[in-house]
Amino acid sequence: MAVAAWEALFRAQVSIMRRLSAEFPTEVMSLNEYDVLFNLSRAPGRHLRLKELNRHVLISQPSVSRLVDRLAGRGWVEKTDDPLDGRGTIVHLTAKGFQEFRRAAIHHMEAITDRVGGTLDDDELQQLIGLCDRLREAQDPAGPAPHPSDG
Repeated sequence: MAVAAWEALFRAQVSIMRRLSAEFPTEVMSLNEYDVLFNLSRAPGRHLRLKELNRHVLISQPSVSRLVDRLAGRGWVEKTDDPLDGRGTIVHLTAKGFQEFRRAAIHHMEAITDRVGGTLDDDELQQLIGLCDRLREAQDPAGPAPHPSDG
């Protein structure tokens, strides 16, 4: 039963992501850039250590470092040395980066609402959130990650 449930969840996610990717405003930014900015926008003070950011985004660590460098080049994030650990880097979301994130987020949230909210009712959406949170938290030895509906 667990394999069938996983297969159903995985295929639903892939199908929805394909549609959302096709509808994403790539003229503003890529989905990977959006993911980084999304995580920074939800963090306290809109900044995270690069190591922490790596744990929350959907791409690999080397890709995150290069992506953060590109975003810094566009003025959307700033990188600073971690004052508590000279080996660490803190990534800050700039006002310009937050503005660009919000521009893409408005369009992306409308597409998500159409694709997911147009299929499931509010009770089903609450159930889905609870189930997905339980699955995710059970996999993360560092504890629960921020949830998109927080804040």
